[in-house]
Amino acid sequence: MKYLFWLLVIALAWWVFTRPRKADTHASEQSAAPAQDMARCAHCGVHLPQDEAVRGEKGLYCSTEHRSAALDRNPA
Repeated sequence: MKYLFWLLVIALAWWVFTRPRKADTHASEQSAAPAQDMARCAHCGVHLPQDEAVRGEKGLYCSTEHRSAALDRNPA
C-alpha cells in the first residue's frame, strides 16, 4: 500500500512540473502607454504631461489661472 501512495505522489509531482504553463495573460492584456515628457508648473510645482501644460514667457504652468497668478503672459 505504501508503494501505491509513493507512486501517486511521484506521478502528481511529475504532472505538476511537466504540464504546460499558461503565460500571464493579465500582464499581456494591459498595453503599456508610451512614456510622456513631464513638465513642472512654475507657480504651484505640480507635475503634468508637457503637452497639457500652458506656456508662458517665464515657464510652463498647469493652468491659465496659474500663469496669470505668476504675472506671466502668453508668449507671442
